[in-house]
Amino acid sequence: MREVILAKSAGFCFGVRRAVELAQKIADSEEPYVMLGPVIHNDNVIEELAARGVGCVDSVDLITPGCGVIIRSHGEGKAVYDRLEEMGCPIADATCLNVSKIHEIVKDASARGRQVIIIGAPEHPEVTAIAGWCEGAKIFRNEAELSKYIEETKENPQKPITMVSQTTSTDKIWTPCREKIKKEYTNAEIFDTICDATCKRQSEAQRLAEHCGAMIVIGDRKSSNTNRLAELCRAHCPLVLHISRAEELDRSMVSGVASVGITAGASTPEWIIKEVKNKMSDEQNNVMEIEESFADMLERSIKTLNTGDKVTGVVTGITTTEVNVDLGTKHAGYIPLSELSDDPTVKVEDIVKVGDEIETYVMRVNDMEGVATLSKKRLDTVKNWDTIEAAVEDKTVMEGVVTEDNKGGIVVNVKGIRVFVPASQTGMPRGADLSEMIKERVQLRITEVNRSRRRVVGSIRAVAAEARAAKAAEVWDNIEVGKKYEGTVKSLTSYGAFVDIGGVDGMVHVSELSWSRIKNPAEVVAVGDAVSVYVISFDPEKRKISLGMKDRTQNPWEKFTATYEVGSVASVRVVKLMTFGAFAEIVPGVDGLIHISQIADHRIEKPGDVLEEGQIVDVKVTDIDNERKKVSLSIRALLNTAAEEETEVEAEAEAEDAE
Repeated sequence: MREVILAKSAGFCFGVRRAVELAQKIADSEEPYVMLGPVIHNDNVIEELAARGVGCVDSVDLITPGCGVIIRSHGEGKAVYDRLEEMGCPIADATCLNVSKIHEIVKDASARGRQVIIIGAPEHPEVTAIAGWCEGAKIFRNEAELSKYIEETKENPQKPITMVSQTTSTDKIWTPCREKIKKEYTNAEIFDTICDATCKRQSEAQRLAEHCGAMIVIGDRKSSNTNRLAELCRAHCPLVLHISRAEELDRSMVSGVASVGITAGASTPEWIIKEVKNKMSDEQNNVMEIEESFADMLERSIKTLNTGDKVTGVVTGITTTEVNVDLGTKHAGYIPLSELSDDPTVKVEDIVKVGDEIETYVMRVNDMEGVATLSKKRLDTVKNWDTIEAAVEDKTVMEGVVTEDNKGGIVVNVKGIRVFVPASQTGMPRGADLSEMIKERVQLRITEVNRSRRRVVGSIRAVAAEARAAKAAEVWDNIEVGKKYEGTVKSLTSYGAFVDIGGVDGMVHVSELSWSRIKNPAEVVAVGDAVSVYVISFDPEKRKISLGMKDRTQNPWEKFTATYEVGSVASVRVVKLMTFGAFAEIVPGVDGLIHISQIADHRIEKPGDVLEEGQIVDVKVTDIDNERKKVSLSIRALLNTAAEEETEVEAEAEAEDAE
């Protein structure tokens, strides 16, 4: 019983599919358009498009001014675009995105004065188009032609070189060229522009050819990538049949062969591949039982996809505009980047990588060309609505990013769904600028969901309140006198500061803020300051906590007595004026009294006649009461001492004069 194996990557690549899909849309629109050269290398597709009113011309000279033009998947040079623009022709650009990327590379290289080298077939339209985006490009089919050029020209090894490849080339051709350039030139930029889909298709075909007695390669004989497939298969398989349609097959061609492999070029439509598969089955007495693995593959390959289906596939490629997905069927799946995620800040590589399994929603199916447009975003949205609705019942805390503010509150993006949070539920003070929260990641509780109206309401404040309550419970469970906390100053009053120590506010009395005498807490702390505090006392019933900030390990009196004694002179700060004198700070936490009689060397009515609060003055320590921790100071004592010293100096001077 003959085994028939179909290559998984056979048929349209994403660039070809995109080009055909664009051409078919134009055909459906009935607008006047022509193809400038075959949109892909497949006569069957071109004939089908022509039958639907989209003809094909080989030259710009044959295009009527104002007529729409479809640029083929191989692309065109810049001069063609300029000419069509001059003629007022609308352009539908079906250039393969991988080819467009090469155009940008060579255009940039040429602008920088670099020599562009293209590895490919000079007559191929893709290569011609690439050369049309730079000046003086050199084109070589293989390493032999490249080596001959280098040997004959003997160019400067420091010459700036930029090398690219035709997308349908092979590693066998590209690798020797790349190594040659690396060896000969020190200032070379090398871009490996062989298409990933091409590499995958070629590798698959070679592996299949190694294990099969015959290979059938389906595709137009003008197709470069199909010809390469046939060439690669011939290196591994004794019998390779290159056909364009099923009618070219004959029973005798594969008679006696135990296993047949089937692959197809990137320009081969799905219906032709199916046609060949069906004929292979018919030629085996119409009832041939194919190996189970092939039967499964065939069933998957013809499985019908419908709009709205949920499907799972594997990511096979990522471009600048879409994600390519293998669905395990003959429908080539792709996700436009706009359908990947609702989060505008997320990067593609953060969501998917090549090789990842991904579940998606089918948006549109083109059975004729085997194309399925997919959306991960829409499937995620359905799932996320389920999650959001469940969050109300389960009281689940959700997380999202604030995307905008309005008069009533803010909008938070939670799993791609807009959640409105009223201003009163944002946790911000009344009248605060809510725009400051934009781009902030927040946690919130879902409080209301109306799926039919797509309305969701949430509360950030509820989550914050719950978190604060949990922290407060922990504080009250473990609080004790003397325990230290790191807190944040929440508010100030005339008599102290309130400090949040983790869900609970405690008060630091003004007298406990500093050893120094202060009038206002703002002299020491400000709202928002991070401070270290300790518990002086607490009342669980009244929920009150008294805190201290003064360092109890530093005893001001001990510091004072270690520094000063009776007779010492000190610079002090006047902190308070009374009718009977003035109090002055000697060290933080220790004040001394300057009696009114000790302020000046003459009689004064009140201390304010001489002193003012905050003034720094020199005093003499005249008495220390260790039991009552009181200190007496005197300015007058220093004045008298100074007067006596002056009198002594004058007396000595008079004595010297008398001699």
